[in-house]
Amino acid sequence: MYASIKTPIIPQLATTEKTAIVTASPFIHSPECLQQLRQLSGLSATETPFPFKVSRSFAERIASGDPTDPLLLQIWPQAAEQHHSPGDRQDPVDELSHMVVPGLIHKYRHRALLTLTGQCPIHCRYCFRRHFPYPEANPKQQQLAAIIDYLGEHPEIEELIFSGGDPLMLSGGFLQQFTHRLLALPSIQRLRLHTRVPVAWPKGVSEAHIEWLSSLELPLAIVIHCNHPAEIDPAVGAALTRLRQTGAALFNQAVLLRRINDSAEILADLSKILFKHGVIPYYLNQLDRAVGVAHFEVSDQQAQQIMATLHQRLPGYLLPRLVRDTGSDGGKTPLTVPLPI
Repeated sequence: MYASIKTPIIPQLATTEKTAIVTASPFIHSPECLQQLRQLSGLSATETPFPFKVSRSFAERIASGDPTDPLLLQIWPQAAEQHHSPGDRQDPVDELSHMVVPGLIHKYRHRALLTLTGQCPIHCRYCFRRHFPYPEANPKQQQLAAIIDYLGEHPEIEELIFSGGDPLMLSGGFLQQFTHRLLALPSIQRLRLHTRVPVAWPKGVSEAHIEWLSSLELPLAIVIHCNHPAEIDPAVGAALTRLRQTGAALFNQAVLLRRINDSAEILADLSKILFKHGVIPYYLNQLDRAVGVAHFEVSDQQAQQIMATLHQRLPGYLLPRLVRDTGSDGGKTPLTVPLPI
């Protein structure tokens, strides 16, 4: 099951678009290479079944020689991943029981999610899909007709969410063909794209991606994933500008992570720099407890205290919503935040 993350699983169409994975930029696949690049000789990595991967672009933003760097902690394999804690689950947000066709998850009444690929530009160690069975859960060509049939039989589905892995690891040409067939359904009114590529690997946002996104006639939301202000450099800013110029609305989902962004100061700075680049803070997610990620968890009490401070520091439009995905059909659950008197 873990090995599927190493191997791209691409839905194939009967066209010349046979190779959909973008290969323009190198990736680092061993902790030893990262150690050499960022002078981390005193740091040891733990071998785990979840493979190591980071884009060179993201790696170059890690502070040289700093084993506590918040970007490094997101991608460095730790011994704590081998510990299983009460509450850990292989499928922490209950996606597999809502998979109606391989690759199509209908969890919420008015929207459905497609896991288009298992490939990502980096492997975040807290990933809630680190155990996801991508080989059995991708919308391959033989399932595309079944997906279209299901969507046609459920006109209450108004929004499609492209997820993964990361859909921008697929070529723009492939995505354009795939989207054309799905968005021909009259019931689909919106498209949402969940991606970490603009932040983790900004060069991965290709001209073909921009052309595809610009050609869409439906309202488009792009939800990026950025946890710390140090993740945003000029190249990331340029990628976000190009995405915004397609007419898409840009939002951010962050995960609250111990020792990485568990302070109001860091999260306030994150909201400010996101807004500077045209991105609205959307969700601050409490950790989804996949097996082996408990060491990243921040208590609800501390999370609420952080949010109460953010209420004092930021205007409402810069405040993300603190939520937890309980796996229920109703959507993400807001966590009540005590407001300052």
